[in-house]
Amino acid sequence: MRQSSLLIIFLIVFIDLVGFGIIIPILPYYAQHYGASGWHLGLLMTSYSLMQFLVAPLWGRISDYVGRRPVLLISLFGTALSLALLGVAGSLKWLFIGRTLAGIFGANISTAYAYVADVTAEEERTKGMGMIGAGFGLGFIFGPAIGGLLSRYGFGFPMFAGAILAFCNLLFAFFMLKEPRISVEMRAANRTRRFSTEAFRLALEDPRTRLGIGIFFLVTLAVTQMEAVFALYLNARYQYDAESAGILLAVMGTIMVIMQAGLVGRLAPRFGEIRLIVAGGAICAVALAGFASVNSIPLVTAMLCVLAVGHGLLHPSLTSLTSLGAAPSRRGMTMGVFHSMGSLARIIGPPCAGWLFDRVSWRSPFFTGALMLTAASIIALLWLVVPSKARKLAEAANNPYLEG
Repeated sequence: MRQSSLLIIFLIVFIDLVGFGIIIPILPYYAQHYGASGWHLGLLMTSYSLMQFLVAPLWGRISDYVGRRPVLLISLFGTALSLALLGVAGSLKWLFIGRTLAGIFGANISTAYAYVADVTAEEERTKGMGMIGAGFGLGFIFGPAIGGLLSRYGFGFPMFAGAILAFCNLLFAFFMLKEPRISVEMRAANRTRRFSTEAFRLALEDPRTRLGIGIFFLVTLAVTQMEAVFALYLNARYQYDAESAGILLAVMGTIMVIMQAGLVGRLAPRFGEIRLIVAGGAICAVALAGFASVNSIPLVTAMLCVLAVGHGLLHPSLTSLTSLGAAPSRRGMTMGVFHSMGSLARIIGPPCAGWLFDRVSWRSPFFTGALMLTAASIIALLWLVVPSKARKLAEAANNPYLEG
Protein backbone atom coordinates (compact mmCIF):
# COMPACT_ATOMS: atom_id res chain seq x y z
CA MET A 1 0.00 0.00 0.00
CA ARG A 2 1.36 3.39 -0.95
CA GLN A 3 0.74 5.27 2.29
CA SER A 4 1.75 8.68 0.92
CA SER A 5 -0.66 8.36 -2.02
CA LEU A 6 -3.48 7.32 0.28
CA LEU A 7 -2.83 10.24 2.63
CA ILE A 8 -2.87 12.67 -0.30
CA ILE A 9 -6.12 11.28 -1.71
CA PHE A 10 -7.64 11.33 1.80
CA LEU A 11 -6.80 15.04 2.11
CA ILE A 12 -8.18 15.75 -1.37
CA VAL A 13 -11.47 14.01 -0.55
CA PHE A 14 -11.68 15.68 2.85
CA ILE A 15 -11.12 19.19 1.44
CA ASP A 16 -13.49 18.46 -1.45
CA LEU A 17 -16.26 17.33 0.90
CA VAL A 18 -15.76 20.32 3.20
CA GLY A 19 -16.30 22.55 0.16
CA PHE A 20 -19.32 20.51 -0.90
CA GLY A 21 -20.72 20.40 2.63
CA ILE A 22 -20.48 24.18 2.95
CA ILE A 23 -23.34 24.67 0.51
CA ILE A 24 -25.69 22.00 1.93
CA PRO A 25 -27.40 24.16 4.60
CA ILE A 26 -27.26 27.27 2.36
CA LEU A 27 -28.74 26.14 -0.94
CA PRO A 28 -32.38 25.68 0.20
CA TYR A 29 -32.47 29.15 1.75
CA TYR A 30 -30.67 30.60 -1.27
CA ALA A 31 -33.29 29.05 -3.57
CA GLN A 32 -36.13 30.30 -1.37
CA HIS A 33 -34.63 33.78 -1.61
CA TYR A 34 -35.37 33.63 -5.35
CA GLY A 35 -38.89 32.32 -4.86
CA ALA A 36 -38.33 28.56 -5.01
CA SER A 37 -41.11 26.27 -3.80
CA GLY A 38 -40.57 22.78 -2.42
CA TRP A 39 -41.02 21.39 -5.95
CA HIS A 40 -38.36 23.77 -7.32
CA LEU A 41 -35.98 22.86 -4.52
CA GLY A 42 -36.50 19.17 -5.23
CA LEU A 43 -35.72 19.73 -8.92
CA LEU A 44 -32.64 21.75 -7.96
CA MET A 45 -31.34 18.82 -5.91
CA THR A 46 -32.23 16.39 -8.70
CA SER A 47 -30.38 18.44 -11.35
CA TYR A 48 -27.09 17.63 -9.61
CA SER A 49 -27.86 13.94 -9.05
CA LEU A 50 -29.25 13.43 -12.56
CA MET A 51 -26.22 14.89 -14.32
CA GLN A 52 -23.86 12.96 -12.08
CA PHE A 53 -25.76 9.73 -12.82
CA LEU A 54 -25.59 10.36 -16.58
CA VAL A 55 -22.05 11.71 -16.87
CA ALA A 56 -20.13 9.78 -14.18
CA PRO A 57 -19.82 6.61 -16.34
CA LEU A 58 -18.26 8.72 -19.10
CA TRP A 59 -15.71 10.20 -16.68
CA GLY A 60 -14.99 6.68 -15.45
CA ARG A 61 -14.22 5.43 -18.95
CA ILE A 62 -12.08 8.49 -19.67
CA SER A 63 -10.13 7.92 -16.45
CA ASP A 64 -9.43 4.34 -17.57
CA TYR A 65 -7.66 5.62 -20.67
CA VAL A 66 -6.04 8.92 -19.66
CA GLY A 67 -5.53 8.19 -15.94
CA ARG A 68 -7.20 9.17 -12.67
CA ARG A 69 -5.13 12.29 -12.05
CA PRO A 70 -6.30 14.31 -15.12
CA VAL A 71 -9.96 13.49 -14.49
CA LEU A 72 -9.64 14.36 -10.81
CA LEU A 73 -8.01 17.71 -11.69
CA ILE A 74 -10.73 18.51 -14.26
CA SER A 75 -13.49 17.63 -11.79
CA LEU A 76 -11.93 19.83 -9.08
CA PHE A 77 -11.72 22.71 -11.56
CA GLY A 78 -15.36 22.19 -12.53
CA THR A 79 -16.36 22.12 -8.86
CA ALA A 80 -14.60 25.45 -8.22
CA LEU A 81 -16.25 26.97 -11.30
CA SER A 82 -19.74 25.76 -10.34
CA LEU A 83 -19.40 27.12 -6.79
CA ALA A 84 -18.20 30.49 -8.08
CA LEU A 85 -21.20 30.56 -10.41
CA LEU A 86 -23.51 29.90 -7.47
CA GLY A 87 -21.84 32.76 -5.63
CA VAL A 88 -22.73 35.28 -8.36
CA ALA A 89 -26.13 33.75 -9.19
CA GLY A 90 -28.80 36.42 -9.49
CA SER A 91 -31.81 34.19 -10.08
CA LEU A 92 -33.16 30.69 -9.59
CA LYS A 93 -32.21 29.90 -13.19
CA TRP A 94 -28.54 30.49 -12.44
CA LEU A 95 -28.73 28.30 -9.35
CA PHE A 96 -29.96 25.50 -11.63
CA ILE A 97 -27.12 26.16 -14.08
CA GLY A 98 -24.55 26.09 -11.28
CA ARG A 99 -25.85 22.83 -9.80
CA THR A 100 -26.12 21.20 -13.23
CA LEU A 101 -22.51 22.14 -13.92
CA ALA A 102 -21.51 20.71 -10.53
CA GLY A 103 -23.21 17.44 -11.41
CA ILE A 104 -21.44 17.25 -14.77
CA PHE A 105 -18.04 17.64 -13.11
CA GLY A 106 -18.98 15.61 -10.03
CA ALA A 107 -16.55 12.75 -10.68
CA ASN A 108 -14.34 13.54 -7.69
CA ILE A 109 -15.37 10.80 -5.28
CA SER A 110 -15.81 7.96 -7.76
CA THR A 111 -12.40 8.78 -9.26
CA ALA A 112 -10.87 8.85 -5.78
CA TYR A 113 -12.25 5.38 -5.06
CA ALA A 114 -10.82 4.11 -8.35
CA TYR A 115 -7.46 5.70 -7.50
CA VAL A 116 -7.38 3.84 -4.18
CA ALA A 117 -8.08 0.58 -6.01
CA ASP A 118 -5.15 1.38 -8.34
CA VAL A 119 -2.60 1.87 -5.56
CA THR A 120 -3.61 -0.88 -3.12
CA ALA A 121 -3.33 -4.64 -3.14
CA GLU A 122 -6.66 -6.46 -2.94
CA GLU A 123 -6.13 -7.57 0.66
CA GLU A 124 -5.46 -3.94 1.72
CA ARG A 125 -8.19 -2.32 -0.36
CA THR A 126 -10.83 -2.24 2.36
CA LYS A 127 -8.51 -0.22 4.59
CA GLY A 128 -7.83 2.20 1.75
CA MET A 129 -11.53 2.59 0.98
CA GLY A 130 -12.10 3.19 4.68
CA MET A 131 -9.78 6.19 4.53
CA ILE A 132 -11.88 7.66 1.72
CA GLY A 133 -15.00 7.02 3.77
CA ALA A 134 -13.39 8.78 6.74
CA GLY A 135 -12.53 11.82 4.60
CA PHE A 136 -16.09 11.81 3.28
CA GLY A 137 -17.58 11.67 6.76
CA LEU A 138 -15.32 14.31 8.27
CA GLY A 139 -16.03 16.65 5.36
CA PHE A 140 -19.75 16.35 6.05
CA ILE A 141 -19.17 17.29 9.69
CA PHE A 142 -17.07 20.41 9.12
CA GLY A 143 -18.65 21.58 5.83
CA PRO A 144 -22.24 22.25 6.98
CA ALA A 145 -21.03 23.87 10.22
CA ILE A 146 -18.68 26.20 8.32
CA GLY A 147 -21.34 26.95 5.70
CA GLY A 148 -23.91 27.77 8.35
CA LEU A 149 -21.54 30.13 10.15
CA LEU A 150 -20.54 31.88 6.91
CA SER A 151 -24.17 32.37 5.88
CA ARG A 152 -24.43 35.34 8.25
CA TYR A 153 -22.46 37.30 5.62
CA GLY A 154 -24.91 36.50 2.83
CA PHE A 155 -25.82 33.46 0.78
CA GLY A 156 -23.15 34.10 -1.86
CA PHE A 157 -20.28 34.29 0.62
CA PRO A 158 -20.20 30.57 1.55
CA MET A 159 -20.31 29.69 -2.15
CA PHE A 160 -17.21 31.79 -2.83
CA ALA A 161 -15.52 30.22 0.21
CA GLY A 162 -16.27 26.78 -1.20
CA ALA A 163 -14.94 27.85 -4.62
CA ILE A 164 -11.67 29.09 -3.10
CA LEU A 165 -11.33 25.87 -1.13
CA ALA A 166 -11.93 23.81 -4.30
CA PHE A 167 -9.32 25.84 -6.19
CA CYS A 168 -6.77 25.36 -3.40
CA ASN A 169 -7.58 21.66 -3.51
CA LEU A 170 -6.93 21.71 -7.26
CA LEU A 171 -3.48 23.23 -6.71
CA PHE A 172 -2.71 20.72 -3.96
CA ALA A 173 -3.70 17.81 -6.20
CA PHE A 174 -1.78 19.23 -9.15
CA PHE A 175 1.51 19.39 -7.25
CA MET A 176 1.14 16.42 -4.89
CA LEU A 177 -0.88 13.70 -6.60
CA LYS A 178 0.98 11.29 -8.87
CA GLU A 179 -0.59 9.01 -11.47
CA PRO A 180 -0.26 5.29 -10.64
CA ARG A 181 1.82 3.48 -13.28
CA ILE A 182 -0.56 0.74 -14.29
CA SER A 183 -2.07 -0.37 -17.60
CA VAL A 184 -5.37 0.74 -19.11
CA GLU A 185 -6.70 -2.78 -18.56
CA MET A 186 -5.85 -2.70 -14.84
CA ARG A 187 -7.48 0.71 -14.43
CA ALA A 188 -10.63 -0.57 -16.12
CA ALA A 189 -10.69 -3.61 -13.84
CA ASN A 190 -10.26 -1.47 -10.72
CA ARG A 191 -13.10 0.92 -11.50
CA THR A 192 -16.19 -0.31 -9.66
CA ARG A 193 -18.85 2.29 -10.37
CA ARG A 194 -20.03 0.96 -13.70
CA PHE A 195 -23.63 0.41 -14.71
CA SER A 196 -25.30 -1.37 -17.61
CA THR A 197 -28.40 -3.47 -18.13
CA GLU A 198 -26.23 -6.59 -18.22
CA ALA A 199 -24.47 -5.59 -14.98
CA PHE A 200 -27.87 -4.94 -13.41
CA ARG A 201 -29.16 -8.37 -14.46
CA LEU A 202 -26.09 -10.18 -13.18
CA ALA A 203 -26.07 -8.27 -9.89
CA LEU A 204 -29.66 -9.26 -9.18
CA GLU A 205 -29.14 -12.96 -9.89
CA ASP A 206 -28.05 -13.69 -6.31
CA PRO A 207 -30.94 -13.21 -3.83
CA ARG A 208 -28.60 -11.72 -1.23
CA THR A 209 -27.35 -8.95 -3.51
CA ARG A 210 -30.93 -8.47 -4.74
CA LEU A 211 -31.99 -7.93 -1.13
CA GLY A 212 -29.16 -5.48 -0.39
CA ILE A 213 -29.59 -3.44 -3.57
CA GLY A 214 -33.39 -3.32 -3.29
CA ILE A 215 -33.40 -2.20 0.33
CA PHE A 216 -30.64 0.35 -0.35
CA PHE A 217 -32.77 1.92 -3.10
CA LEU A 218 -35.79 2.07 -0.79
CA VAL A 219 -33.81 3.46 2.15
CA THR A 220 -32.13 6.14 0.02
CA LEU A 221 -35.48 7.12 -1.50
CA ALA A 222 -36.92 7.43 2.01
CA VAL A 223 -34.06 9.48 3.46
CA THR A 224 -34.16 11.93 0.53
CA GLN A 225 -37.74 12.76 1.57
CA MET A 226 -36.29 14.34 4.69
CA GLU A 227 -33.16 15.79 3.05
CA ALA A 228 -35.11 17.59 0.33
CA VAL A 229 -37.46 19.51 2.63
CA PHE A 230 -35.55 19.68 5.92
CA ALA A 231 -34.50 23.32 5.50
CA LEU A 232 -38.02 24.31 4.38
CA TYR A 233 -39.36 22.47 7.42
CA LEU A 234 -37.01 24.25 9.82
CA ASN A 235 -37.84 27.63 8.30
CA ALA A 236 -41.60 27.13 8.17
CA ARG A 237 -42.01 25.52 11.58
CA TYR A 238 -39.29 27.13 13.70
CA GLN A 239 -38.01 30.12 11.68
CA TYR A 240 -34.52 28.59 11.71
CA ASP A 241 -31.95 30.10 9.38
CA ALA A 242 -29.07 28.52 7.43
CA GLU A 243 -26.61 28.98 10.31
CA SER A 244 -28.75 26.98 12.73
CA ALA A 245 -29.47 24.33 10.09
CA GLY A 246 -25.75 23.91 9.45
CA ILE A 247 -25.03 23.27 13.12
CA LEU A 248 -27.82 20.67 13.34
CA LEU A 249 -26.55 18.86 10.24
CA ALA A 250 -23.00 18.86 11.63
CA VAL A 251 -24.26 17.19 14.82
CA MET A 252 -26.00 14.53 12.72
CA GLY A 253 -22.86 13.99 10.64
CA THR A 254 -20.74 13.55 13.77
CA ILE A 255 -22.99 10.79 15.11
CA MET A 256 -23.03 9.01 11.74
CA VAL A 257 -19.23 9.04 11.54
CA ILE A 258 -18.94 7.62 15.07
CA MET A 259 -21.41 4.86 14.17
CA GLN A 260 -19.69 3.94 10.90
CA ALA A 261 -16.13 4.33 12.18
CA GLY A 262 -16.22 1.60 14.76
CA LEU A 263 -19.52 0.76 16.40
CA VAL A 264 -21.11 -1.05 13.43
CA GLY A 265 -17.96 -3.12 12.98
CA ARG A 266 -18.37 -4.40 16.55
CA LEU A 267 -22.11 -5.00 16.26
CA ALA A 268 -22.09 -6.87 12.94
CA PRO A 269 -20.23 -10.01 14.14
CA ARG A 270 -22.57 -10.27 17.12
CA PHE A 271 -25.95 -9.60 15.48
CA GLY A 272 -25.39 -9.99 11.72
CA GLU A 273 -26.04 -7.53 8.91
CA ILE A 274 -29.69 -8.46 8.45
CA ARG A 275 -30.63 -7.75 12.06
CA LEU A 276 -28.79 -4.42 11.92
CA ILE A 277 -30.73 -3.53 8.77
CA VAL A 278 -34.02 -4.38 10.49
CA ALA A 279 -33.06 -2.26 13.51
CA GLY A 280 -31.63 0.61 11.45
CA GLY A 281 -34.71 0.83 9.24
CA ALA A 282 -37.04 0.83 12.26
CA ILE A 283 -34.99 3.49 14.05
CA CYS A 284 -34.94 5.74 10.95
CA ALA A 285 -38.70 5.26 10.50
CA VAL A 286 -39.31 6.41 14.08
CA ALA A 287 -37.10 9.46 13.50
CA LEU A 288 -38.87 10.55 10.30
CA ALA A 289 -42.29 10.08 11.87
CA GLY A 290 -40.96 12.06 14.82
CA PHE A 291 -40.14 15.09 12.66
CA ALA A 292 -43.82 15.23 11.68
CA SER A 293 -44.98 14.95 15.30
CA VAL A 294 -42.64 16.97 17.55
CA ASN A 295 -43.08 20.67 18.22
CA SER A 296 -39.78 21.97 19.59
CA ILE A 297 -36.19 22.32 18.44
CA PRO A 298 -34.76 20.14 21.26
CA LEU A 299 -37.04 17.33 20.09
CA VAL A 300 -36.07 17.95 16.44
CA THR A 301 -32.43 17.67 17.49
CA ALA A 302 -33.22 14.43 19.30
CA MET A 303 -34.91 13.06 16.16
CA LEU A 304 -31.84 14.02 14.11
CA CYS A 305 -29.64 12.07 16.51
CA VAL A 306 -31.98 9.07 16.29
CA LEU A 307 -31.91 9.28 12.48
CA ALA A 308 -28.10 9.44 12.52
CA VAL A 309 -27.90 6.29 14.65
CA GLY A 310 -30.32 4.42 12.38
CA HIS A 311 -28.63 5.50 9.17
CA GLY A 312 -25.25 4.72 10.70
CA LEU A 313 -26.46 1.14 11.15
CA LEU A 314 -28.08 0.88 7.72
CA HIS A 315 -25.51 2.07 5.21
CA PRO A 316 -22.45 -0.02 6.17
CA SER A 317 -24.65 -3.08 6.81
CA LEU A 318 -26.28 -2.83 3.37
CA THR A 319 -22.89 -2.28 1.73
CA SER A 320 -21.44 -5.31 3.51
CA LEU A 321 -24.45 -7.53 2.74
CA THR A 322 -24.32 -6.68 -0.97
CA SER A 323 -20.56 -7.12 -1.21
CA LEU A 324 -20.57 -10.45 0.63
CA GLY A 325 -23.37 -11.77 -1.55
CA ALA A 326 -21.49 -11.08 -4.78
CA ALA A 327 -19.01 -13.48 -6.32
CA PRO A 328 -15.43 -12.11 -6.10
CA SER A 329 -15.23 -11.79 -9.89
CA ARG A 330 -18.41 -9.70 -9.91
CA ARG A 331 -17.95 -7.71 -6.70
CA GLY A 332 -16.82 -4.49 -8.37
CA MET A 333 -19.63 -4.63 -10.91
CA THR A 334 -22.20 -5.42 -8.21
CA MET A 335 -21.12 -2.50 -6.06
CA GLY A 336 -21.33 -0.28 -9.12
CA VAL A 337 -24.99 -1.29 -9.51
CA PHE A 338 -25.48 -0.77 -5.75
CA HIS A 339 -24.23 2.83 -5.87
CA SER A 340 -26.09 3.52 -9.12
CA MET A 341 -29.39 2.54 -7.50
CA GLY A 342 -28.65 4.98 -4.70
CA SER A 343 -28.03 7.71 -7.29
CA LEU A 344 -31.29 6.84 -9.03
CA ALA A 345 -33.16 7.20 -5.74
CA ARG A 346 -31.61 10.64 -5.27
CA ILE A 347 -32.94 11.63 -8.68
CA ILE A 348 -36.50 10.47 -7.98
CA GLY A 349 -36.81 11.37 -4.30
CA PRO A 350 -36.35 15.17 -4.02
CA PRO A 351 -39.03 16.27 -6.54
CA CYS A 352 -41.50 13.86 -4.93
CA ALA A 353 -40.74 15.26 -1.48
CA GLY A 354 -41.04 18.85 -2.75
CA TRP A 355 -44.39 18.11 -4.41
CA LEU A 356 -45.72 16.50 -1.24
CA PHE A 357 -44.52 19.44 0.87
CA ASP A 358 -46.23 21.97 -1.44
CA ARG A 359 -49.42 20.15 -2.40
CA VAL A 360 -50.27 17.83 0.50
CA SER A 361 -48.75 19.02 3.79
CA TRP A 362 -45.42 19.71 5.41
CA ARG A 363 -45.78 16.42 7.32
CA SER A 364 -46.36 14.22 4.28
CA PRO A 365 -42.72 13.79 3.09
CA PHE A 366 -41.70 12.62 6.57
CA PHE A 367 -44.57 10.15 6.89
CA THR A 368 -43.89 8.89 3.34
CA GLY A 369 -40.24 8.30 4.20
CA ALA A 370 -41.23 6.58 7.46
CA LEU A 371 -43.52 4.19 5.58
CA MET A 372 -40.74 3.33 3.11
CA LEU A 373 -38.30 2.63 5.92
CA THR A 374 -40.86 0.50 7.73
CA ALA A 375 -41.29 -1.50 4.51
CA ALA A 376 -37.49 -1.91 4.26
CA SER A 377 -37.35 -3.27 7.83
CA ILE A 378 -40.22 -5.69 7.17
CA ILE A 379 -38.55 -6.99 4.00
CA ALA A 380 -35.32 -7.62 5.91
CA LEU A 381 -37.22 -9.22 8.79
CA LEU A 382 -38.99 -11.60 6.41
CA TRP A 383 -35.58 -12.78 5.24
CA LEU A 384 -34.89 -13.91 8.79
CA VAL A 385 -38.22 -15.52 9.67
CA VAL A 386 -39.70 -16.83 6.40
CA PRO A 387 -38.10 -19.97 4.90
CA SER A 388 -37.21 -19.34 1.27
CA LYS A 389 -34.80 -20.26 -1.45
CA ALA A 390 -32.87 -17.05 -0.69
CA ARG A 391 -32.64 -17.98 2.98
CA LYS A 392 -31.38 -21.47 2.15
CA LEU A 393 -28.70 -20.00 -0.09
CA ALA A 394 -27.51 -17.77 2.74
CA GLU A 395 -27.36 -20.71 5.12
CA ALA A 396 -25.55 -22.82 2.50
CA ALA A 397 -22.93 -20.11 2.23
CA ASN A 398 -22.21 -20.69 5.94
CA ASN A 399 -21.78 -16.95 6.45
CA PRO A 400 -22.54 -15.83 10.03
CA TYR A 401 -23.24 -12.27 8.91
CA LEU A 402 -26.03 -13.39 6.61
CA GLU A 403 -27.38 -16.12 8.81
CA GLY A 404 -28.08 -13.63 11.57
